[in-house]
Amino acid sequence: MHISEGVLSAPVLITGAVLAAGGVAIGLRRMDHDRIMTTAILAAAFFVASLVHVPLGPGSVHLLLLGLLGAFLGWGTFPALLVGLALQAVLFQFGGLTVLGVNTFCMAAPAVASQAIFARLLAADGRRRALGAFGCGFVAVLLSALCMSAALTFTDEGFLSAAELLVAAHVPIMVIEGFITMFAVTFVARVRPELLQQHA
Repeated sequence: MHISEGVLSAPVLITGAVLAAGGVAIGLRRMDHDRIMTTAILAAAFFVASLVHVPLGPGSVHLLLLGLLGAFLGWGTFPALLVGLALQAVLFQFGGLTVLGVNTFCMAAPAVASQAIFARLLAADGRRRALGAFGCGFVAVLLSALCMSAALTFTDEGFLSAAELLVAAHVPIMVIEGFITMFAVTFVARVRPELLQQHA
């Protein structure tokens, strides 16, 4: 769901960079040292999963694992995604450095928001936890698609049709990510429940 270089206007790029910088600062401040390895592993998982992408207008469609990152990292999602997106931009020219702030914010903020929305269900047991995890994965991608669409629309109203296509194309991804998050959270809750501790 990267937005490419040269698409967004300067005000949108600056706003995205400022918001992303704030999120990264909060994420680094709240990150426990004993969770750095978890953060690195999930950042690597995001990096690999989103390498396989299908170009779609000014963006692309691919797995994001946003619900998964949000459920396990909370605010730590911001620095994890910043590193993953920066490496993709430098190594493979996915997205780009000028749009790094917007791409980071539009992926990390929905992940943090979805974790907050479903926090009680994620802390529950059995089916409630599974439902919360599915919702976390689904809603994170939905909010991310809407955020990307808003960035395109605020740049130029002519991008509205592309923004609508971006959201529609991600509906299957929303469902897939919901199931991935549900299975991962359910498994980890059995073997390493401490990884699902609530984030401050």
